[in-house]
Amino acid sequence: MKEKVILFDGSPESLNNFHEASNSEPIRWMLKRDGSMTVTRRDIASWYEFGDAYIHLEFMIPDMPFSEGQWKGNSGVYVQGCYEIQILDSYGNEAKHNECGGIYETAAPLTNASLPAEEWQTYDIILKAAKLCEDGSIKEHAVMTVIHNGQVIHNNFTLPSHTPGALKGCVVERGPLLLQDHACPVSFRNIWIQPLD
Repeated sequence: MKEKVILFDGSPESLNNFHEASNSEPIRWMLKRDGSMTVTRRDIASWYEFGDAYIHLEFMIPDMPFSEGQWKGNSGVYVQGCYEIQILDSYGNEAKHNECGGIYETAAPLTNASLPAEEWQTYDIILKAAKLCEDGSIKEHAVMTVIHNGQVIHNNFTLPSHTPGALKGCVVERGPLLLQDHACPVSFRNIWIQPLD
């Protein structure tokens, strides 16, 4: 098995594992003393690109009591820059595709496993990447399992296509981890990827 790739461990040096998703500029997210980084401006993407993989990350949604809906602690994890798993303050809400844990506009989570705002949460994601034909058409669709705070919320789900906002606007065989800026100060820590291909 290939060696685990540490993308973010709280050190200043690990910020260099990401760049602004729209260009190659260094990221401007805030590095905090607790070993986390907080969204401040622009989506960021890892320089590292992967195919089949196990992905782990931790996130904390801020308490935003005067915000509602998609403006209440919104961010997203784009696996391969392609498939968005929603981050949102969804504690106590109905499980939907656009609530926390949803594959955006594609699939609602099997259950709402969200914790309250200001508590650290985990995503563990197992991806079997798509396989493409020479012309770019999909030979095999990607399959993804998502575990949110220890609960399976997507179980070997076949992804029919990329989700809105995908980095390249198409399905890929290899791609980066993209973290979304949705104007909410969501924090992230302990991000790593175990290649499985």
